[in-house]
Amino acid sequence: MNHSQDLKRLLESIDHKGYPAYKAVQGSYDFKDYILTVDHVQGDPFASPSKVSVFIPHKINAFPEGYYDRQWKKTALEDYLLRCFSQEIARFNFKAKGSGKSGLIATSRPGQEVLTRSACECTGTGITARFEVGFPAFGRTINSGELIKILFDFLPGCVRNVFMYKNRNPKQVRDVIELAEDQEFIRNELKRLDLVSFAADGSVLPRETGISDRPMKGSVPFSSPESLKITLNLPHHGPLCGMAVRRGITLIVGGGYHGKSTLLKALEAGVYNHIAGDGREYVITDSTAVKLRAEDGRSISNVDISLFINDLPNGRDTSRFSSADASGSTSQAAAVIEGIEAGAAAFLIDEDTSATNFMLRDELMQKIVSRDKEPITPFIERARDLYEKAGISTVLVAGSSGAYFYIADTVIQMDSYRPLDITEQVKKACEAYREISSPALTAPGFSLPKPGRKLPAPAASSDSGRGGANSGGRRGNRKQDDRIKVKIFGRDSFQAGKEPVDLRFVEQLADSEQTAALAQMVRFCLERGLFSRCTLKETVDILMLEYEKKGLAAFNGSNYTAMGLCMPRVQEIYACLNRFRG
Repeated sequence: MNHSQDLKRLLESIDHKGYPAYKAVQGSYDFKDYILTVDHVQGDPFASPSKVSVFIPHKINAFPEGYYDRQWKKTALEDYLLRCFSQEIARFNFKAKGSGKSGLIATSRPGQEVLTRSACECTGTGITARFEVGFPAFGRTINSGELIKILFDFLPGCVRNVFMYKNRNPKQVRDVIELAEDQEFIRNELKRLDLVSFAADGSVLPRETGISDRPMKGSVPFSSPESLKITLNLPHHGPLCGMAVRRGITLIVGGGYHGKSTLLKALEAGVYNHIAGDGREYVITDSTAVKLRAEDGRSISNVDISLFINDLPNGRDTSRFSSADASGSTSQAAAVIEGIEAGAAAFLIDEDTSATNFMLRDELMQKIVSRDKEPITPFIERARDLYEKAGISTVLVAGSSGAYFYIADTVIQMDSYRPLDITEQVKKACEAYREISSPALTAPGFSLPKPGRKLPAPAASSDSGRGGANSGGRRGNRKQDDRIKVKIFGRDSFQAGKEPVDLRFVEQLADSEQTAALAQMVRFCLERGLFSRCTLKETVDILMLEYEKKGLAAFNGSNYTAMGLCMPRVQEIYACLNRFRG
């Protein structure tokens, strides 16, 4: 291996040469406490920055092994170190001068969630941090003196301050690991106690603004109704009281602006762990829970929606339904079936973002338009069977119809952001009203869709323009220039080859780097022809097996692992593949 001084001499030798001479520095260098690797050198100062990484062996970083011996601890430690490293190198961003992106030094910037990212990885041998550096130049002439300043003056202190345990605050690190252990304990308690979710007293659920995920200052702290309150004895925090959302059908009601959707959004986000100070660090939801909504215009491929939509006037078969432009009710029916296929144990639904005709039909409508003239079986008539026959719970926010009261096991009223348990009051009211009128609560013919669904084989337009998606079969038969290109457009969408993928309404995607990982997974599937020869479940199983073997590097799309990827849940992988029109 080359030594750090070899790198310095090389940089000095190419000073004032043309920018392509920077390619010579690609490789690994021993900086004594860590190994620095230049993985990829940018083509010119205005191109995407160069990819650089540092590796610090465990014998040098000296973080206790007990801090990364379990997956949730490892993820928490990686997240913590990445946040510290991002703050540390930000102090030196653009301190080195030059044209274009010269002097840029940056890495991933995590949000409020604790997620597995390629930017920081803790393995059995050490810790790897990945970041970007804009190699300095004046015009297109190398300015290696400024790069020497970055790599030899700025970076070593950042690496030692963050990735050497002796230089960290031991209590701060321990608090991160202990919080992760407490959160994992709650997740296990959800299974043991048969809960969908737990929301701790004192949690801060409202967010700062619609575009900021930070906690709102001065908001009302969450406080559980006594009838729904349980106490969990966490390993480190100790006793913690909060509201138990039990399995079954839970209805959240209340006046406008009283916090119904705020509570539901907190439960949605609870599928992920959150950092200390977020306000929702002890709001924990079953990790498979899926938010459902209507999506006018989305594509649907070979989905059996006959559980909800049948006997269409044109005689069209709904057991293998496809549409390039689905209606709200059809898209939501497909989302339920896709959620079942993705292994969801709970559905989270807000009436405001649902198709009304999919959710219910009132008594008068049922009398005027008879059942044999209505092809839609509303969700209200399937919710009980979904729970009792398929084990899938529902948490539903409603404000427009009392019909939902009849199916609810628990009814929570939000009153000025404070939850009240009104279940008994509602049951008495339902009994009194039932004598006058009662909506249909169940429907015949409940059966889960058969496994083995396949997506259509991709068309040539999904490829990079150099042949169909299946040309060459496996990636090993492709030339590098024939690789499918992907473009990421923030958290909401990406493009694979020529095919855009709209993820705006996949509401539990938490980070644009998850979208980037999904884009790479779609590319991976196309290049290996998985859509043509595998069922959807087999395709996802292959993706997860690759991830278990190689981590996010399995989907990297290049011969090195770069920052910028973040692992999504299995449920979002299914959602992405289901929305790929290719």
